[in-house]
Amino acid sequence: MNEVNKTQNPLREIMIEKVTVNLGIGEAGEELEKGVKILKLLTNKKPVKTKAKVKLPTWGIRPGLPIGVKVVLRGKEAEDFLVWTLKAKENKLPKKCFSKDGNFSYGIHEYLELPGIKYDPTLGIRGFDVCVNLKRRGYRVKKRKYNKSKVGKTHLINKEDAINFAIEKLKVVVE
Repeated sequence: MNEVNKTQNPLREIMIEKVTVNLGIGEAGEELEKGVKILKLLTNKKPVKTKAKVKLPTWGIRPGLPIGVKVVLRGKEAEDFLVWTLKAKENKLPKKCFSKDGNFSYGIHEYLELPGIKYDPTLGIRGFDVCVNLKRRGYRVKKRKYNKSKVGKTHLINKEDAINFAIEKLKVVVE
């Protein structure tokens, strides 16, 4: 198959599967509730509390203790959130943000960097991570319950595909 046919094939189109917004707090209680409010303010979705999986006695962490919050965005919401948060990064991402599997992540140091957000002294200053999972049509075959199958090597998204997607669709400058 030549290069022209590959670009015209609708199954080769790369899409955003989901965007996960994660805010790690490290402790339960009042700080965790502030994190919930921050994520609700940013995404207009109800955040889910994440629990510790390991025991770290020096930090007072034990398995099952809620230590963070996250929200998963899909579809148009995910794309709008990405465009909004990338403005805080000045639409620049380093090449090391992209994984070999075709996903990428970046962090926002302070949620106040986002355009249109005002400082609330009751919430404090917190940063968060944005993790983006990309997919192509046909990826469902590896996740479905009945008759699971592998996705072929040529159909998988690699680092270069993810970088090209970010440049073309999200107007990101990759350094």
